[in-house]
Amino acid sequence: MGLIVQKFGGTSVKDAERIFNVARIVTDTYAQGNNVVVVVSAQGDTTDDLIEKAKEINPNASEREMDVLLSTGEQISISLLAMAIDKLGFPVKSLTGWQAGFLTDSSHTRARIRRINKERLENELSKRNIVIVAGFQGINRYDDITTLGRGGSDTSAVALAAALHADNCQIYTDVDGVYTADPRLVPNAKKLDEITYDEMLELATLGANVLHNRSVEMGKKYSVPMEVLSSLERKPGTQIKEVIKVEKMLIKGVARDNDVARVSIVGVPDTPGIAFKVFSQLAAKKINVDIILQSIGRDGTKDISFTVSRSHKDLAMEVLGDIKENLNAHDVVCDDNISKVSVVGAGMQTNPGVASKMFEALADAGVNIQMISTSEIKISVLIDLKDSEKALNAIHDAFINED
Repeated sequence: MGLIVQKFGGTSVKDAERIFNVARIVTDTYAQGNNVVVVVSAQGDTTDDLIEKAKEINPNASEREMDVLLSTGEQISISLLAMAIDKLGFPVKSLTGWQAGFLTDSSHTRARIRRINKERLENELSKRNIVIVAGFQGINRYDDITTLGRGGSDTSAVALAAALHADNCQIYTDVDGVYTADPRLVPNAKKLDEITYDEMLELATLGANVLHNRSVEMGKKYSVPMEVLSSLERKPGTQIKEVIKVEKMLIKGVARDNDVARVSIVGVPDTPGIAFKVFSQLAAKKINVDIILQSIGRDGTKDISFTVSRSHKDLAMEVLGDIKENLNAHDVVCDDNISKVSVVGAGMQTNPGVASKMFEALADAGVNIQMISTSEIKISVLIDLKDSEKALNAIHDAFINED
């Protein structure tokens, strides 16, 4: 008998039909002799609807009260799923995040899990109950409700699997696994049987909307066996693990991220300490910076460009506007009409020529590269937004379809 943690996203429980479909997946797993812990998200667009309700009342509501409001979405899901499982004749108990022992820090709307008190969970499992836990939420040391931020339910599931030493953490979504690219954008994308944590982490960070990067990071840290599979079709998904069988596939995936803005500081003095002044101010405002490019100094000045998420572009421009005179910069400009396209694969560590091949594919497709960033297992380029889909397909054809 094993212990399986299963996570279902909002689309998997969006209506009664889908809820009973999930209930059958869960009870089939239980009937095979396994202990089962289920983590669910809020139904469909519930979280977005709750945010809109809050804006009607108070557009500047406190983050504490937003957490109280948003946590109700998952509470609806767990109770409805428990009712469905009960109707199918199986023993079940639903628990909110705090009842399940999720203790977090006090960063409302983006809390981090500190620890999980397993006593209640282990007690329910010892009674052979199916346990359904509300994802995305916990409680801080002041007994205030907290939420974990974007992708929080994935993180809740992996954290539970780590704490309970689960045999598998199954993430059920509306796709049947991890693909070499988004199949909605690249028609000939291929499903992967397995992928390493590092490759999945890069893809998740670079815009592949299958798993949240925090959950993959936690899975790697605690060596949690993970699998991404479809809640709508009963077939094997993609396994995520530390070591995978040797394949000839050089590149595991191509990802696109349109949530990017490029900020450029033009004509700053070519002297020591300028970059520190810029990025320390951005860090103080918790603005995450990605690709950074600094030009070679000429005529005593240089340009510094970097990328941020679109949601941070206005704040970044505000910060730089405040220090522009102090920097003696000629200008500060922003462009959000761009996209970041990346290739990811552990195979590129031992195979030269990946960058050359990627750039050739983009050149043949008539796509101009604005900025480049590399790591051991990924290469990212910044291009015009209008070229992003063309670039994605060109790179995918160059690497994946030759394998």
